[in-house]
Amino acid sequence: MRETNEKASLRKILLEKRDSTSYDLMKIASAQIHSNLKKVSAFQNAKVIGCYYPIGSEVLTQEIISESLKNGKTVALPKVFDKELVFKRINDFSDLEKGRFDIMEPKDGCETVKKLDLILVPTIGITRTGLRLGYGYGFYDRYLAKSNAATISLTFAKQIVKSIPVGETDVRIDWVVTEDEFFKTS
Repeated sequence: MRETNEKASLRKILLEKRDSTSYDLMKIASAQIHSNLKKVSAFQNAKVIGCYYPIGSEVLTQEIISESLKNGKTVALPKVFDKELVFKRINDFSDLEKGRFDIMEPKDGCETVKKLDLILVPTIGITRTGLRLGYGYGFYDRYLAKSNAATISLTFAKQIVKSIPVGETDVRIDWVVTEDEFFKTS
């Protein structure tokens, strides 16, 4: 139980820190993250990308989605079915609707994508070794445990922390991209 309480406390602190960022600063940092993302070989070489539509103070991904679609990449966004994530292909933003937790997600009729080359993972906090703190529901960890896709955390530099309590089901992320840098985790 201690680990859960530690994670919950850290999650609260990091969300407050992230939520305190002005929208203008978020836009500037997100644009720089997008620029740095384009330098990562795993992103450059990926033909089928799992992305997410941002909520709250998450890194803004709309431009990443638009540009990826324009460049001929297949883009899939997550949808929750019975506590499991599935990724569904979108052709443009009209394929999205408000779903569970008020998150924009693909409509039911969108094609399910079975194999992704790369997944851009939403992050509340992350270490330099790729330990990620998410929202605590385990959707991504369960999905990533069964996937061979490369993973990239898009996060603001202030969300990188020294340590995160590790759970048995936590999956390490391969790359971290911030507004200041990008690196392969160790």
